[in-house]
Amino acid sequence: MPKGRNKSYGKAKPSISIPRSISKSGSRSSSISQSASGSSPTTPLTPKTPADEGIEFFQADVNPNEAPVRVYELRLDADGGPSKELSYIRLPPAYSPYILRVSLQAGTPAAKNGVFKTNFPLDGGVFGREKYTKRKLPQNFSKPVQVDLPISHAGAFVYWVEYDGANGERVQGRSGYFNIDPILKIKARTSILDEKLQVLPPTEGAVIKDEYVNLPLDGLSILTVVSKWMGPMEDWTKHFAEAKDRGYTMLHYTPLQERGESDSPYSIRSQMKYDPSLFGEDLNEHAGKKKVEEVLKMAREEYGILSLTDVVLNHTANDSPWLVEHPEAGFSPANSPHLTPALDLDSAILDFSDSLKSNGLPTVVTSEHDIETLISAFAKVVKELNLWQYYVLDSTREKESILSALQSGTVSSWTGPDVKNMNVAELADTLRNEKVIKGLGGLSSRFGVCVNGDVAAGFVKAAFSDLDNEVALADAWVKIVDVLNVPLYREWEEDNKATIDNVKNRLKYARLDAHGPKLGEISKTNPLVELYFTRLAPTPNADPLVYSLANNGWIWNADPLQNFALLPSKAYLRREVIVWGDCVKLRYGSEPSDNPWLWSHMTSYVTSLAHTFDGFRIDNCHSTPLPVGTRMLDAARVVRPDLYVCAELFTGNEDMDLVFVRELGINSLIRESGNGWDPKELSRLLYRHGVGKPIGSMDGACMISKEELPSPTGKGPIRTAVVTPLNGSSPHALLYDLTHDNESPLDKRSAEDALSTGALASFSYCATGSVKGFDDLYPKLLNLVQEKRKYELSGLGESSGIAKVKRVLNELHLEMVLGGYEEGHVHQENDYIVLHRVQPNSQKGYLLVAHTAFSKGSKERGHIDPIKLRRTRAKFIMGASIHIPSYDIVQDPDFLKGLPSTLEEMAPVVVPQGLDHEGPYAEIIVPENFPPGSIMLFETQLQQHDSLLDTFCASGAQEAFNEVDLVDLNVILHRSDVEERDATGGTFGVYEVPGLGKMVYCGLEGWMHSLRHIMRYNDLGHALCAHLREGSWAFDYVHERLSHQVETFPNLAKPAQWLRERFDRVKGTVPNYMRPKYFALIVSEAYKASRRAAVEQCSEFVVSGHSFTQDLALCAVQMHGLVKSASLDPGVPTPSLSAGLPHFSTGWARCWGRDVFISLSGLFLTTGNYDGARKHILAFASTLKHGLIPNLLDSVRNPRYNSRDSPWWMLQNIQDYAHTAPDGHNILTESIKRRFPQDDSWVAWDDPRAYAYSSTLAEIVQEILQRHVDGINFREYNAGPSLDMQMKDEGFNIQIQVDWETGLISGGNKHNCGTWMDKMGESEKAGTKGVPGTPRDGAPIEITGLLKSTLRWLSELSGKGMFPFKGVQAEIKGKKRLVTYQEWSDLIQASFEKCYYVPLDQADDKQYNVDSKLVNRRGIYKDVYGSGAGHEWADYQFRCNFPIAMTVAPEMFDEKHALGALQLADQVLRGPLGMKTLDPRDLQYRPNYDNSNDSTDAAIAKGLNYHNGPEWGWPLGYFLQAYLYFDTRVGLGKDDPKQTLHYLHRLLLVPRAHIEKDAWRGIPELTNENGAYCHDSCTTQAWSASTLLDFLAVVHRL
Repeated sequence: MPKGRNKSYGKAKPSISIPRSISKSGSRSSSISQSASGSSPTTPLTPKTPADEGIEFFQADVNPNEAPVRVYELRLDADGGPSKELSYIRLPPAYSPYILRVSLQAGTPAAKNGVFKTNFPLDGGVFGREKYTKRKLPQNFSKPVQVDLPISHAGAFVYWVEYDGANGERVQGRSGYFNIDPILKIKARTSILDEKLQVLPPTEGAVIKDEYVNLPLDGLSILTVVSKWMGPMEDWTKHFAEAKDRGYTMLHYTPLQERGESDSPYSIRSQMKYDPSLFGEDLNEHAGKKKVEEVLKMAREEYGILSLTDVVLNHTANDSPWLVEHPEAGFSPANSPHLTPALDLDSAILDFSDSLKSNGLPTVVTSEHDIETLISAFAKVVKELNLWQYYVLDSTREKESILSALQSGTVSSWTGPDVKNMNVAELADTLRNEKVIKGLGGLSSRFGVCVNGDVAAGFVKAAFSDLDNEVALADAWVKIVDVLNVPLYREWEEDNKATIDNVKNRLKYARLDAHGPKLGEISKTNPLVELYFTRLAPTPNADPLVYSLANNGWIWNADPLQNFALLPSKAYLRREVIVWGDCVKLRYGSEPSDNPWLWSHMTSYVTSLAHTFDGFRIDNCHSTPLPVGTRMLDAARVVRPDLYVCAELFTGNEDMDLVFVRELGINSLIRESGNGWDPKELSRLLYRHGVGKPIGSMDGACMISKEELPSPTGKGPIRTAVVTPLNGSSPHALLYDLTHDNESPLDKRSAEDALSTGALASFSYCATGSVKGFDDLYPKLLNLVQEKRKYELSGLGESSGIAKVKRVLNELHLEMVLGGYEEGHVHQENDYIVLHRVQPNSQKGYLLVAHTAFSKGSKERGHIDPIKLRRTRAKFIMGASIHIPSYDIVQDPDFLKGLPSTLEEMAPVVVPQGLDHEGPYAEIIVPENFPPGSIMLFETQLQQHDSLLDTFCASGAQEAFNEVDLVDLNVILHRSDVEERDATGGTFGVYEVPGLGKMVYCGLEGWMHSLRHIMRYNDLGHALCAHLREGSWAFDYVHERLSHQVETFPNLAKPAQWLRERFDRVKGTVPNYMRPKYFALIVSEAYKASRRAAVEQCSEFVVSGHSFTQDLALCAVQMHGLVKSASLDPGVPTPSLSAGLPHFSTGWARCWGRDVFISLSGLFLTTGNYDGARKHILAFASTLKHGLIPNLLDSVRNPRYNSRDSPWWMLQNIQDYAHTAPDGHNILTESIKRRFPQDDSWVAWDDPRAYAYSSTLAEIVQEILQRHVDGINFREYNAGPSLDMQMKDEGFNIQIQVDWETGLISGGNKHNCGTWMDKMGESEKAGTKGVPGTPRDGAPIEITGLLKSTLRWLSELSGKGMFPFKGVQAEIKGKKRLVTYQEWSDLIQASFEKCYYVPLDQADDKQYNVDSKLVNRRGIYKDVYGSGAGHEWADYQFRCNFPIAMTVAPEMFDEKHALGALQLADQVLRGPLGMKTLDPRDLQYRPNYDNSNDSTDAAIAKGLNYHNGPEWGWPLGYFLQAYLYFDTRVGLGKDDPKQTLHYLHRLLLVPRAHIEKDAWRGIPELTNENGAYCHDSCTTQAWSASTLLDFLAVVHRL
């Protein structure tokens, strides 16, 4: 197996594996690195690529000491693309191979025959940008969809998912990008401080060692140097020594190539040749490269300094000799004709400049008047150029052209829109829209805009069919041309004005402005403004259109993706380019075939640099065409796979920055401290780029999980892995205190600020950078072109400015990065900024106090409050201020020198210890003498730090929670406020956090809603974190509420103890600012253990299922618990199922017969909680009375019997239990004591007549059927206002009977509502009190389906001798006889379609029991059959109940009719989270429920529309099941069921998202229109989750 990573492949290169040198505790005593070999890298030859090595790693045996494999999980959206925050992912260097896991939710659109594609070489071999490997996504709908990608080397990579669209087309999803940091290695260094925190001298501190260490990008300290100021290379060792002594790890060299005539390093004359001044002689290409590489190797090996150079891709020097041979490499009027008028203008500027003196115009600008004079004269010159001729059509030529065509008969018939009778303006618009005007907007030649005569002739003949005279037609055409020209003349006028204005502004800046270059006298050699074209003229007769090449430059606020040398940009004509006259802009095109020589030449340049340097800075990156940048960097990374790339972007838009970063693979974006215009803004920049994570961050401790990882290649052993979810990335920062092209601190703030700003930048947790002139206090920005002096090598001496401080902070910067000091805090107060860096494991840190100096002159201390560090010791390391006696610039003819200054070291500051009500603290007090620019540095250490606390808090949870059952977990995880108060006698309720409000649960899930966000994003400013810092109340609450209930729930003792031990240890040892982290760690570990315990007690369907399945399964734990006021036993409290939270949580409102048995299948049977299901079945069966079970159980003490559908739901669940549970049929033989006497008389639960006789469950099942056959007719016990204060007296009368013509059971009356649509009117004001909102008297379709299902099942059982009855005794037509279950079932089968179906064609109505005049919508199934007199129309209401019947008794339905009705429901009734309860076409439809509405509107007063439009959650599950059944038989899924499955899973996207994000972690009872929140709804409802689980279980069984 591979022992380490090679630096490149196919050539000699290092091969080492070096652990991080700083110990886990962050101890400074060990040196910065320890090598496995203790020597320089070896250089074995191997043909393997890094991708090959990654594959080999995962297929090799596991090393006994091997660390867990890192897995970074990238969760994609449903369409296979990343969310916006995940569109760019930055991954760490592959020091050892790791995994990028791409995951999708099962069944989402992108999973439909999905294929993940990426240009990362997953199968090994060499990277190719257009070379894609792919992985098929698993097609299992019940398990997580994930693909593990082995990551092994650096680079920039793209990915996407391809999948089948809704119409079968292949869809390419949105692209995402992941960039992998390069592996950089430097020589290790010893510590900069000794044990007493004294700064060691260069001979003892930060001494270069022999071994190498991996250098994270955050550890880079880069110094920019201008090579021509360094002198010849033979003197560079002194510069290396100085840079090393100042703590830098990389030198950034401005381009070293041969410079052009301007002498600017960025105007490169020869890309393949180094500048002769480097060597003192003119070396050839090969010799120069060899010499440079030797010098850079020495810098790397002897001084520990890496190399970075600029790559200049956009331009070449104006005197590059190869331009004459390859003028096509630049933009010229010959290859870019739209530049022709710009060249005319440029030449006019040149001639105008040469003629000023002869025309009596000023040649030296000294005033605004001179500018006005010159511009006035220049405007006349421009006008005389007649540039309008490039814009417009020539009317004379147009007339001649059309006349010629008409006279010769060469007329092209008009084939565009009908133009007859259009006016001239409309005709002109038509010509523009049809794009028949040649050269429009092309600016390529004078009067190059035209319309072919034959086309014009055909057009005018079509437009003016009444004209047959050729001259008249030609005149008509001229009129059209005149109209066409109007906006073209206007465009020219606007461009002309812009041209004049831009020339004027540039003239003023260049000649007059105080901060401008003041270019002096205007002449032909020093023209009015900079010329836009380089004129090569290799021969006297050379074509100026070919050899006039556009110069490069930049434009204010330009679109960086738009090449301003190409149309539609007119930047060169409008003079918008701030041009670099010494640089010719290069014309690549979009691919190599567009300009083969240039691509080849520049690729050779780039690859040569990649061979020589460790990194690139992309010059003018924002103007680099993306295809050029990507291809060039791809070529460079072939030579050096671990190439470091940085760039400075001026896009002005962070989203645009990301485009360049992710596609080019930019490792660091240059950020400038100087962009902070005041201390507050500077602190914001430091917080964003220089802090790392906040102190006390949680993600590293709380968001990771461990698992066993199969090899991603399919071959190889299982490895231990640590999984971290990805949050998306911001571009990595390279924070400069000053870049080489910005004004000095003296110009921008004050010279003293160099010390404070330089210290803050160097102290930041990111790559940092500076320039030598900043450290040495150069007073002014140096001119790269004109400056000829050399650097003074000031080292660490008296004239070295702030270099001594930089040395310490740069070295500490490196030590802290290698030591993992990844957490930080920044505090700004007035002119002070305090930056604290901490190692999270050891809690050791360093703290920097900086007094910024944004203004000149002040020497005052200013104000900052004493800095209190809780439970922390602070020791002074160093402090300094800078004294600059004068800002006068020292003039030296030979060397670049800084301002005279003295770095004044501070006396040690003693940090006193204090004690207050919050505990001990250290207090740093800024001394009185601490002028602006001063800094202080301290070492910090958390006192009594418990180094094992993280491990202790994260350990033992699984063991502590392994004995809890599902009812215990209801207490641990959930419990609403009312439930908790009921169960604890009011001692506990939900916790309330100031500023946040009440938790929704008392259990761990209540905390996790906030903690999920806090942990993922380290949001320590959250209100919960503030509360945790203020006190330990939440810590105590979490375990005390469990301890309080141990007597009732003995299994809670161990979890309570586990929590208490950890919370107590945290309270005793951790400062308040760290408490949020440990609270999150403990609670999240307990939550994970609890969730794991719950899932492990579930069925295989749940255990192996995806997160949505498991989230729904946890709803069973939410709903099933023990409270004192509700029970399945009247004598003792027992666990029971709540209908929904928070409204149906306790007392009589908790347990409903209908709700229990709609919920039982999904929440109990699919999850494997058969015991819970059995207890509910037996409890309700014991209450059978009048052939019904109660709707309201009320602890079996005062049950109410007003529900016609409840017994049928129970029978369906008994059937499901028998089919699902192990030996489930045995339940039918269980003996059940009956709550009421056989005569149905009401007795109290403790009356001797109660529970006086028993029945088997089979007998109870039979009794339900027989009582319905006999007819049920009774008046509710205790009828009247005390039972139901809303119902009218007639509503208490219950009637149910069987119609033996159809076999259907019907019942109810217009005064009651015996199905789930049970809203009773309450408004006296609206006149609806006692009026059911949805009576549904007759034969509701779901009852018919449930009856049919029961009869089918009992017939099967009876036929097998497994049920002791054959049928029912019925009196039919005056005769009593046995009706077998099969006979009854057959009768329903024969009558069902005729009774319920409403045909699509009215002509077919006679075949069905349909009253055509009542039909509102066709192709549906009636909601009820046989509604009562006066509301017969209710039969024809299109509601969401028919899929229930389809699910339980699909055999009743004509399959095509069924699918048609379901498709209609999909279009009309389905909402985001549920099903509309009524057709929006219905006159009763009112979609928004408000129970408090007290209006006179009878339709909605007091919420009467509860079931007349609002979207209920639970019917959705039945709709999905029914749709799956019928669509796979006669629909799109007939040949491929996956088509149906993918469609239906797409409908689950909203419920999936809701349960993940909602605090209640459930599916609501109902929503208002289009899924809108309904404040009167239960926020989590048992049956809403249950039916979705039923659907997913069906899918799982396929």
